[in-house]
Amino acid sequence: MDKHSIRNIYCVGRNYGLHAAELGNTVPEEPMIFTKPTHALTVTDGGPVGLPGDQGEVHYETELVLHIARDYSPGMTVDELVEQMSLGIDFTLRDVQSVIKSKGYPWLPAKGFLRSAVITEPVAFPGFEAVQTIELSLQRNGQEVQRGSASEMIFNLQTIVDYIAVHYGLGQGDLIYTGTPAGVAAVKDGDRFELLWDDQVLGSFTAKLG
Repeated sequence: MDKHSIRNIYCVGRNYGLHAAELGNTVPEEPMIFTKPTHALTVTDGGPVGLPGDQGEVHYETELVLHIARDYSPGMTVDELVEQMSLGIDFTLRDVQSVIKSKGYPWLPAKGFLRSAVITEPVAFPGFEAVQTIELSLQRNGQEVQRGSASEMIFNLQTIVDYIAVHYGLGQGDLIYTGTPAGVAAVKDGDRFELLWDDQVLGSFTAKLG
């Protein structure tokens, strides 16, 4: 994947009810959108991914990532907009996030740091209906820690693309991290992660806290 072709990285917060509940957050009434800098993006290649180890806990959040293939026009469907998808991890500095949320500050320090947007190489998008029946999962050191599917999302993929397009713009080269299921937790140095789509490993890496 050519990182230089990426334009915007949109992320959807609290899009799985159980994940919102595990963090004690309310369920939003409309999609909660934030962004990450393109410099945060790092493609899995089986090697190490460096993460900050001096700012409190770093949590993993596994997500389905849409690759937008063309500029949005009103009425376009997800199947017209998306040809490829990936799995990704929205890494979050949870202690930092707690502080800035309490002060009403923007989320960038907790969500936008270098290498906070891990992504696998893309695969073909199976279509809006088919993607509802396939599960993503994350294994840490050989043990499954997250599993979910698009069918469990509070806001489905069509709602997400329409909302982002209307409020912020959506076009070729944009990525959308669509939210994480329950099971997030703190990363430990040396953790080995594998991202699976329908039990097929799409990417892997080792976390290095420094």
